[in-house]
This record gives sequence, C-alpha cells and structure tokens, in this order.
Amino acid sequence: MISGKLVHLIETHASQIIQRVVDQIRREKDMPHIRALLDSELREWNLELLEGLSHWLSPSNQEDLGNRYERLGKLRFEQDIPLHESVRGLCLMREITLDFVEEHVASNSSVELYAEEELDRRLGFFFDLLITHVVRGYERALRRAVSMTA
Repeated sequence: MISGKLVHLIETHASQIIQRVVDQIRREKDMPHIRALLDSELREWNLELLEGLSHWLSPSNQEDLGNRYERLGKLRFEQDIPLHESVRGLCLMREITLDFVEEHVASNSSVELYAEEELDRRLGFFFDLLITHVVRGYERALRRAVSMTA
C-alpha cells in the first residue's frame, strides 16, 4: 500500500511542485508550443491532479480520471500542441514530483525506503495511465479532424 504520508506531502505542497514543473517547461527548448500557454493554464490541470492525488489514485476513480485526461488530449490537439510535448509535460510532472518527495523525506529505515519505492512504482503506473488517456483523446480528435476534411 502506498504511503499516505508521502501522498499527503505531495498534496499539501502541490502548488510548489507545480511551480517547479512550470519553471522547467519554460526552460525546455523542445516544448515551444506548451511554453506558449499561460502559466495559469499549465497550473490548472496539474494542480487539481496533485492536490487531489489520494482521490485520483483510488482505482474507483480511474474512469473519471481517464475521461478527464482524454479531454486534455483533445484540448491539446485543438490548441495545435504536438502530442510529444503533452506527453513530455506529464513526464516532467512525474519526475519533479518524485524529486520533491526525495528532497523532503529522510529515508533512514527500510520501511521508509520501501514507501518511497512503492510511491515511485505507483506514480509510474498512474502517469502511464494519464499519458495513455491523453494520447487516446488526442488521437480521437485527430481522426475526427481528418474525417471531416476527407
């Protein structure tokens, strides 16, 4: 079971983590389209996700999460943001979130190390799910657009 203490750490510091994500996106040269978005837009989706992480990690909420991130994929298509930039943004959020936890938790025992390892594994699965749904929403929007022009 994933450590509630680590999830709570992420939820209570979500704004700080998201600011790091936004700052990193601003530095990424390979993300010119996402960099053009307003900070508020970059923060909105991600902040809601991290502030409610314990809710979203529950298997009973996966369908709602999937629908939400498929809408994000569709939105990114409509904004002419390349799919690889959307995926990279989610990868950055995962990396920065885990880095934040590592910085703020002293792993002095095998139990604490196990909790961090479990968080890493669970967030990996979680962000893989988000990416899959963003791609699905993006592809559906792309197919719709292609069929309308054909």
